[in-house]
Amino acid sequence: MEEVELNQRQAEDLALRACLGAGANPASARSLVDATVSAARFGPDAVGFPHLVDYLNSFREGRINCDPTPVATRPFPAHITCDADRGIAQLGFDLAFRDFVDAARNCGIALFTQKNSYTTGELGYYVRRLALEGLGGLAATNANAMVVAKAGGPAVYSTNPIAFGFPLGANAPPLIVDQSSSATAYVNIAAAAAEGREIPEGWAVDNEGANTQDPEKALAGALLPFGGRKGANVALLVEVLSAGLSGGSWSLDTPSFRTGDASPAVGLTVIAMMPGPEGSDHIARAHDQIRRLEKLGVHVPGVTGRPPGSTEQPLRMSRAVFDAIDRFASNEHQSSGGLT
Repeated sequence: MEEVELNQRQAEDLALRACLGAGANPASARSLVDATVSAARFGPDAVGFPHLVDYLNSFREGRINCDPTPVATRPFPAHITCDADRGIAQLGFDLAFRDFVDAARNCGIALFTQKNSYTTGELGYYVRRLALEGLGGLAATNANAMVVAKAGGPAVYSTNPIAFGFPLGANAPPLIVDQSSSATAYVNIAAAAAEGREIPEGWAVDNEGANTQDPEKALAGALLPFGGRKGANVALLVEVLSAGLSGGSWSLDTPSFRTGDASPAVGLTVIAMMPGPEGSDHIARAHDQIRRLEKLGVHVPGVTGRPPGSTEQPLRMSRAVFDAIDRFASNEHQSSGGLT
């Protein structure tokens, strides 16, 4: 598969021009670019630039409000709640971020909830940002129903991911656990369909409820929870944490984030936690424990095989994804030259 390689400046410039070309206002564009580049560097490939194409199409087709006015309120000293005004989830989070971090530092723990947004993108992004501020974080979100509680049943949940982050010190990448309660993320099914490759058995069922390894049939059918009933229970937990606490749409009531012109209006909940009282050694202890686990052969997400991120490293995307993004960027009537 042909790839395009970009440096940090080129990637940000391309993504920014594409967002503006799709109709996003400057604040939304900047927030989405930051999240996309972060996902491309640290998250699964599918939630970086390939997922940006979903956002661009959704700006153009009306699923995202291109000029939102998020409104944040503070019903309790350590609880910030936001109505995203059908915009992107990242913008509301950005606008509340400093107050959210300050509340966690002052109270030891703080809660951010948001409703009425487009899907959240890479969920690990939210807890990674907290970890870089020296805070632990837990995040949960939902989207339109695409996961069955059991094979043969109706789709009742989204992939309902949950993410956890914990700082490991200034010179170490943070621990970041970001996983769906389905057997795989929806974007992985979509990527397999776009590339014409099979998916593993146990990921999805077709529209008649039968197991399938054909991603096209999976897209017309539904995803399976990981671990059977236990994964379905986690999906329910995430549903209540995200849509329940925020007032966002339940997955059963959420429009598709890829078709139509209605906002998914989903929920997002993020919890920020101080890793210990001032002067504690909790971060150092966590760092030592992670290193001990790695020496025992344990893969630690966010850490294993990943040095602290550097903007010197190039970013890559498939030619097809680059071309899709560049078509939106060309609306700004600017060249995207210098890319290889």
